[in-house]
Amino acid sequence: MEKQKEHLNPNGLFSNPAFSQVVTTQGNGKTIYVGGQNGVNEKAEIVGENDIAAQTEQALKNIAIALKACGANYDNLVKLNIYIVQGQDLQKSFEASRKLLSHISKPPVVNVLFVAGLAHPNFLIELEATAFLPEKTNP
Repeated sequence: MEKQKEHLNPNGLFSNPAFSQVVTTQGNGKTIYVGGQNGVNEKAEIVGENDIAAQTEQALKNIAIALKACGANYDNLVKLNIYIVQGQDLQKSFEASRKLLSHISKPPVVNVLFVAGLAHPNFLIELEATAFLPEKTNP
């Protein structure tokens, strides 16, 4: 069976267990693009107002729901873009994300950007994700 998703941390680039430097996908499968997720639950309520950790957890739970709807999970993540409102504690956000993502043996590529603001003034973080779900092949 050919590799359909490969995580690389080439020599010469910083290696960190929380993210990969390069991820490639190849072969038949489905690429999943999850739009920006904030700390908002299904009732459109902000979870954890003024709490970056709680909003990070909710945004990641939202991504899990979106992935599950496509037959995928966190292990299928290829890329996470993280937008954090300037002045927020990045470390608290990372600690919250480790609770949900620490089991991933091959983490996705990650971009972290500080921004002046998001679509709602009470949003502290927004996450968007790309995942790849390989087609199941018959042995």
